[in-house]
This record gives sequence, C-alpha cells and structure tokens, in this order.
Amino acid sequence: MALNLGVHVHEKATAVSTPAVADVSIPFVVGAAPVHAASDPAKSNVPVLATSWDEAVARLGFSYDWKKYPLCEFMYSHFQLFGCQPVVFCNVLDTGKAGMTDGAAGDGQTAIPVVERQAALPFDAIAATIQVSTEAAFGTVLELDTDYSVLYDENAGACLVELLDGSEHYDATELYIKYGAVKPSAVEQADIVEGLGVIDSCMSKVGLVPDLICAPGWSHDPVVAAVMATKAENINGLFRAKALIDADCGEDGVRKYSDLLPWKNGNNVVDENQILCWPMVKLGDYKFHMSTQLAGLMAQVDAANGGVPYESPSNKNFKMDGCCLEDRTEVDLTFEQSNIIAGYGIVTALNFMSLGWTARNNYTACYPGNTDVKDQFIPVSRMFDFVANTLIRTFWSKLDKPMNLRLLDNIQDTCNIWLNGLVSQEYLLGARVELRASENPLTGLLAGIISFHIFLTPPVPMQECHFTLEYDVDYLTSALSLSA
Repeated sequence: MALNLGVHVHEKATAVSTPAVADVSIPFVVGAAPVHAASDPAKSNVPVLATSWDEAVARLGFSYDWKKYPLCEFMYSHFQLFGCQPVVFCNVLDTGKAGMTDGAAGDGQTAIPVVERQAALPFDAIAATIQVSTEAAFGTVLELDTDYSVLYDENAGACLVELLDGSEHYDATELYIKYGAVKPSAVEQADIVEGLGVIDSCMSKVGLVPDLICAPGWSHDPVVAAVMATKAENINGLFRAKALIDADCGEDGVRKYSDLLPWKNGNNVVDENQILCWPMVKLGDYKFHMSTQLAGLMAQVDAANGGVPYESPSNKNFKMDGCCLEDRTEVDLTFEQSNIIAGYGIVTALNFMSLGWTARNNYTACYPGNTDVKDQFIPVSRMFDFVANTLIRTFWSKLDKPMNLRLLDNIQDTCNIWLNGLVSQEYLLGARVELRASENPLTGLLAGIISFHIFLTPPVPMQECHFTLEYDVDYLTSALSLSA
C-alpha cells in the first residue's frame, strides 16, 4: 500500500446555502407586435426577453396603433413611462401562418404618388414582399437597395418606399407597387391562449420565470382570463404569478361603475391569482389598459423596496391624466365611488388629496368572496408567491441528495437565515421554519418525501386610520389659571 505522506487539505460543503432569490415584477406579455417592421425580428410564439426600449423595438418593431399591436402599448408604458425592465414578450402574430397575412394587399395596379422621393404604403405592408415598378405592367422592376429602400415610419403610420440617389428612376413622380401585408385582425382568442402556454418555456429560453401575466386588449375575454389565472397558479408545474386582468371597457362592456360587480361575477374573474382593473387610463393622446400601467407601477414599487413585493401599489402614482373607456369617453370617479369599486376587489384610479392620479385598491379579484388574508391582499399574496418561488429555486439543486440530518439542517438553516433577514428589514413581521414529526409520516420518509412547515407574516396594508377627538376640559381650566 502506497504511503500518503505530506500535508493535505480537504474541502467540506458549506452548511448553509445561498438563497436563489426569485425575480419579481417580470411581466410576461402576450399579444400582437409589428415584427415585420423590426430590424431583428423575433419568431412568433417564442419568449423574447427585452431589457431596454431599443432592444424591444429591434426584436418586435413599434407602432402607435395599439389597437392592432397591443404589445407596443405595453412596451411604451413599461420602458418609456415607468423606466422598468426586464419584460418577456410573446408575439402571436405569425406572418408565416395562413390567414395572418394578405398576399394581395397591394396588387400594383394603382399608381402611388411619390412625394419628396417617397411613396407611402400602409404600415402593415411587409418589406420582404414589396415589388416596385414605374409601369402598371411591371415590365421594369426596380431593385432594392439600388433603386429604392424601405423604411417604417411609426409616427406617420406608414411603410415608405424611398427612391435612392443615383437610381435612373430617382425623379419618378409615381410608382406601381405590389406587396403583401400582415393582418393583426386575424389574431383570435385561440392564438392568445396558445401564446400564454409559452410562459412554461421562459425558464429554459430566457432564464427567467415571470411573475406577472398580461394580455392587454384580450384579458377581458373570460376564456383568456381563466387561462391566465391557471398559468399564474402553476408555471412549469411549480412557480406562481399574478394575472393582471382588465374589465371590458368596450361598447358592450362596463360603462359605469355600478355594472362592475355583475360583470366580474358573470365572467368568473374571482381568483386569488387575478388582479382586476377598470377603466382604461389616458395620458395626452395615448390610451392604456390599466393592467399595462399597473404592471409598470408594481415593478417601480418593488424596485424601490429591494425587489421584495411586500408593498401594495395602491395610493402610488400612475402615469396618466384621466380615466376613460375604450371609445375615450371620460370616466370621472368620486372618492366614495372608488371605495365601492375597491370593495368589489377591483383596482381603479383616483385623483384625490392633491396626490395626482393614483392606483386605488389593495385586493385581488377573489375579494370579497374570499377573505383569507393570504389571498385577499395583493402584497400579502405576492409575498407568499415570492417566498414559494425562492424556496423552489434555492433547493432544487438539493433534490436526489441523500436525505440525512446534514441535508435537512442545511435546508432549515438556510430558510431561517433568509427569512430572518426579511424580518430584520421589516419585509416580514415574523417567520420561522419547523420540521414537524406529525407532517412527516414514516411512509413518506420511506418514499423520500420530507415536509417543512414555514410560518410567515407579511404586513397587511393600512387601509384605514382612525383618530378619536375628545374635548379635555382640564386644559381649559389650566389655560385660564383657574383653581378648584
């Protein structure tokens, strides 16, 4: 047997693990985007991670026609107004799918005037399909990047064919153009539902698990809202999120606050993982679904609290100058009416007490039917989600290791240290981890199943503050120097 002389050093695994803290306020947004106008277009029905405005525009394109392209509404609000990131987008407008493009949108038989060397086409025109000629018979076809270039002008809402200096056709006064175009109107409920399923691939595709689910312009649909709630409860069969839902503000939707409760109950938007909003909000000429701005506001509040979602977005400022319906009819709510809406478990907006326009309501959509404190309050429910998601990510690497005391101590100590840190920062009022014999029967242990019991108490939002005023006559006699 060989000798092992000398000095030897061995390493031992640390008894406490470093928590893999869950990311918060990461929206997963489903809808249509003008990818045909993007410089680096993303494929449809794949998660696209964007950490800046420029990155989002490059991958998805941009248009101010938010009715057709609701992802652009979210993009503008989140990056430009709230300055928050990241966002995971899922574009469902598939230009390779039958019915989502119109190949005969421009047949080339009508002369298009050239103004300042540019011929304007609809914004929906697909650059790759454009053919240009100076003749209706297309006897002569102009060459891309030699005779003309194509650019998209989101401000003008147009696709521009621009004649290039040096081309023999540079002075043409009219052009005949054939082109195909995207059809955002072809996006249906089934496409949005399919896009929502893409959230399960976020972990493998972009390395993040979103915790806010949005579908502006579609979430009022009861089927879409139900699927959003289902995904929010169970991403990858593991993680939790919140679905941000808008009540219908259209012609056949909720046009006055007294119709909100019947709409909510009739469309079954009563889940603890749903946050329901009404009406829409506007800023200048721009109009937003309230869920869009609520996602930005929640991200802003969470960022100010170190990425811990323990504070409600209620009584914090939206980026708006008024409430409206889809047709831009103004909605002017009083304080008392906002209280009634909050009592329905619906987020609204209020301009009161010189605070400007603020979000109003602390409740998830399950209220008032469900009054469990961990379900009814937005920040409390989100804290439970946050703790749950962090535990899953932190201890996933421990799966299939030998179930011995060292492993159990590591898990329990790691949990307690992390939770104690949240308590010390007042993100939690108290928390502890217990390993109870009553919750770990022998049959479970033999099957390799161990159960820890975590007690935690996130602070509830202070919704009311009462002061009692009483006239104290002793101060009167004292002030007047009267003696008994």
